[in-house]
Amino acid sequence: MPTAIAVTSADLVLPPTDQQTPTAALLQAPEAQPLDLAIGDMHLLLEQHGYVIAVYPKSIGPAHERRLHAIRSMLESDRIALLKTDLPPLGVAVLVRQLRQLSVCDFSPGVVASAARLLTHYIHAGALLNSVARLDMVPVSLKTHAKSWLPGSQFAVLAGPSPQLVRIGPAAEPPAGPAYATQLLVAKGQLTSQWVQQTLAPAWGVQAIQECALPSGSPHWWGTGKLVEFASFLPDISVIYQIVSSVRRENCHWCGMELIGDRCGFCSSPLAPPENRKRSPAVLSIGAPAPPNT
Repeated sequence: MPTAIAVTSADLVLPPTDQQTPTAALLQAPEAQPLDLAIGDMHLLLEQHGYVIAVYPKSIGPAHERRLHAIRSMLESDRIALLKTDLPPLGVAVLVRQLRQLSVCDFSPGVVASAARLLTHYIHAGALLNSVARLDMVPVSLKTHAKSWLPGSQFAVLAGPSPQLVRIGPAAEPPAGPAYATQLLVAKGQLTSQWVQQTLAPAWGVQAIQECALPSGSPHWWGTGKLVEFASFLPDISVIYQIVSSVRRENCHWCGMELIGDRCGFCSSPLAPPENRKRSPAVLSIGAPAPPNT
């Protein structure tokens, strides 16, 4: 069985792109499920899949995050990876689907888990907002906060790979996007605007636009329900596979799991210093390799 990919909200599970992409398991919040049942569900996942990789946004409720760590501690399992990401909810959903795709490839659980940090470099996740007054997940200047109170103001905010904020206007350039072929996923909130489809998508040269429901956690993450959230992504699993396989693999000096990059996805231990390794690696520690030409 492939490594299980788990989420903390059902709306972070996008439809599969093919028949081979498995679904994800749901790790429910404390108010939705007693602890003993949550422990039982996790134990069953481990029995069926061997390893579990849970992905969740940093905006998750503190009690829910504590529940995840408590379950791992009570099961005394080093086969559970808890991956908290800075991506907004729609970006998390894209990342989760890519990890679901990788879980059925010939990668070890450790490589799949540590690939999450690598793949975030290829997800341009943002939103069109009517106000940034309550936005605290992305750096916003006091001047921009003040402008957000002006009637009719709209802002294009990119949370990753690098934060950008542009006030929408006739002469405003959209935020800088990917320099390679992508598709665009769009989720509409309470903001009625076609700017993402009509302006951003052509500027980014996306190959296709898909629409989906807005994740329930998006209004909280962005500080407003009047938004249109978007995320560009690499749609071809063969390209994603090539990116991940091109990074040199190491073994974690702490837990022994295989990893790529500079940190273990299961125990979060950093890669051992070069003098403590048997061979000199070519490990990516800052940035990410460019995707292959498609």
